[in-house]
Amino acid sequence: MSEPATTTRHSGTVPAQPGPRDVAGSVTDRHRQEGTVESESTVARHPVIPGAGPVPGPGERATLRLRDSGEPGEGAGEPPRYAPEWLRLREPADAAARSHDLIDPLRIRLANLPRRTGGLVVHDIGCGTGSMGRWLAPHLDGAQHWILHDRDPYLLHFAAVASPRSAADGSRVTVETRRGDVARLTPDALAGASLVTASALLDVLTREEVGALAAACAGAGCPALLTLSVAGRVELSAPHPMDREITEAFNAHQRRGGLLGPDAVTVAAEAFGEHGATVRLNPSPWRLGPEQAGLTEQWLRGWVGAAVEERPELAERADRYLTGRLAECAAGELRVVVHHSDLLALCRPVDGTA
Repeated sequence: MSEPATTTRHSGTVPAQPGPRDVAGSVTDRHRQEGTVESESTVARHPVIPGAGPVPGPGERATLRLRDSGEPGEGAGEPPRYAPEWLRLREPADAAARSHDLIDPLRIRLANLPRRTGGLVVHDIGCGTGSMGRWLAPHLDGAQHWILHDRDPYLLHFAAVASPRSAADGSRVTVETRRGDVARLTPDALAGASLVTASALLDVLTREEVGALAAACAGAGCPALLTLSVAGRVELSAPHPMDREITEAFNAHQRRGGLLGPDAVTVAAEAFGEHGATVRLNPSPWRLGPEQAGLTEQWLRGWVGAAVEERPELAERADRYLTGRLAECAAGELRVVVHHSDLLALCRPVDGTA
């Protein structure tokens, strides 16, 4: 990890941000410039917030790139793979979905850790705009120092200015940011950590990277709370014959390039278990109704777009399917459950404490 920067401004909310075109240009516009999308397609005609779903440019990952090549200037000027707009849109659904049942066993473990001057030290990996800290810090007692890790300095900026200010008991919460690469995480990087957190991260890692994360946490003797990993299952009201086809194609897309996608939680549980950790898994589904229409709309576009990218032969039927689902969403008739899983790994403390 590198380029640490301690922040002093705390507002607790993500500030207003530029629109998708200001950040990276819409997917529709980019593909039209490349001549790869027909303007008649519903999937193409409606712009998708960058990062709202895996609809990348040719040869790009759909998600935030977590690896640097090490070459000077490599990736300079790249648009973020998770746009702040998308992260802000999904944050309320994320907060409602995360498993509260995992908080009590986590509190018990943290209470049994040796007391540290300055309180808990929490490393949030792939922090995005910092939503995990805003959700979790107010649930934990005592002073906390959050170290926010992300490759994208643009997202780190928003995470810093919107960081949490106080713990559950009113104790102070401080934050610093570190630009870095989760694939290079080591026990040394986590020295002194009380807790490692991540949100919507495991499914965009490879088996090797998840193994490295588990090894780093086990080596540092700290628990890990890893939330909102996709489970590969979706339920939509008024079931449609194409629901299953789109789901299967999307899941296949999530596994491209060796990424774990919906297999991530199972692989992570095994990896932590191999290091002697006690692992608990809880469901954490998004439950989207008329009140979340904006999020549902963006999710639908990304979900169907990824399926079509994986299986182009679906394009014509998927276009009609998406048009119908968007109409149901606009009319307030659509309800969606997007299944996720949360994982709590209680690694053995390195000093032998309980």
